[in-house]
Amino acid sequence: MNEEALRSALVFFQSDRPSSYGEFHKGRKLDYLRKGDLTYSEFFRDFLLPNYPCILSPEFTESWRSRQRWVRGDGKPDFEHLLKNFGDYIVPVANCDVKEYNANPKHNIPLRDYLSYWSEHRESGYSSPKGCLYMKDWHMHRVFPNHGVYSTPLFFQSDWLNEYWDTIELDDYRFVYMGPKGSWTPFHADVFRSYSWSANVCGRKKWLLFPPGQEEHLKDRSGNLVYDAQSPILQDRDHYPKYSQCCQPIEVVQEAGEVIFVPSSWHHQVYNLEDTISINHNWLNGCNIDTMWQFLQGELTAVQEEIGEWKNCMEGWHQHCQLLLKSCTGINYCEFYNFLKIIAKNRIAALETTSGDSSALHSTFPAELSALRPCHSMFDLHRTEDVLTLMLANEDFKRLDADLLDPHPEDLLHEIKEITDSALS
Repeated sequence: MNEEALRSALVFFQSDRPSSYGEFHKGRKLDYLRKGDLTYSEFFRDFLLPNYPCILSPEFTESWRSRQRWVRGDGKPDFEHLLKNFGDYIVPVANCDVKEYNANPKHNIPLRDYLSYWSEHRESGYSSPKGCLYMKDWHMHRVFPNHGVYSTPLFFQSDWLNEYWDTIELDDYRFVYMGPKGSWTPFHADVFRSYSWSANVCGRKKWLLFPPGQEEHLKDRSGNLVYDAQSPILQDRDHYPKYSQCCQPIEVVQEAGEVIFVPSSWHHQVYNLEDTISINHNWLNGCNIDTMWQFLQGELTAVQEEIGEWKNCMEGWHQHCQLLLKSCTGINYCEFYNFLKIIAKNRIAALETTSGDSSALHSTFPAELSALRPCHSMFDLHRTEDVLTLMLANEDFKRLDADLLDPHPEDLLHEIKEITDSALS
């Protein structure tokens, strides 16, 4: 990102942002990008900022070892290789034939057992008394951090979410999915309303993409999202009174080697059209961090409404709401502040490093930062400043125990503002 791109991006956030995707959706297919079509700054401008999906060609993944070693010559998954290298590791498996709270129940089994099931399932014409089982959300990167079987495409390397979780060494949002033809993922939006990218190591997927806001037409009278966005039950106007207002989804068939970029808050439903292995990351950055903050506010409001009757008789009611928010979403306001703090501190350190020996930047910070230039770090600080300002005006954030927030948010905001004001003065 150069200085001109930085200034354009900041102007974008100071102006009215897109509230409707009607023109994007109307008769449009996703842009198909080949290597060399766009620079990072152009991708940032054309897809990250406006929150538009696209497809990257197999050129972006052709050098991945997983595409060479996990796949047989006929394009099918290489069970023998997977069994030899990963067979003893425990993986999460979902049953696509069973609905449980608008998702599929999961259980953990050794990968060797799943591969055995998959082989039998395929030989039986994709039928099994065990149901259609889908291995999903396996944190392979966390188990094998030096795996070398794939690399994050440049366009997606500004990844605050995994940078944060890597820093605190607790979790990550990098996953491997493996499933037979017919396995699928029900209608949903991604965690924290993050971006996601998904690359097919082998196989083909069909995606149904709904622009933000369309999910409101796919809720029942009680406000619950439909489980299957193609279910005939949606035709029942008594239960789904707004469905007739819903646009048709953007339908995409993703081929082997291709990478799909799914923007923030785009609800989607996904089918494996044949035996498929994919790499999937959820990620956030300065372009959609405000969307995450809005999401958390909405989730806290839902928690408060759920236990509102206890507000006047429960000691520490607001603290209990934060505990429930953490339980339901995986993060609460205190941790979200720590998340922003770590990103801000990393960017401040990056700027201090580049002002001296720039070669030290790559050895000091994680790989996700290696492609960032000073202008990108400055953009990240501006966006952190924007969201921190919003948080400090939020009444529920003001109720947090100040002793849990180190440094105090006002001090962090002051430090960030000093740097951003001096850079653009």
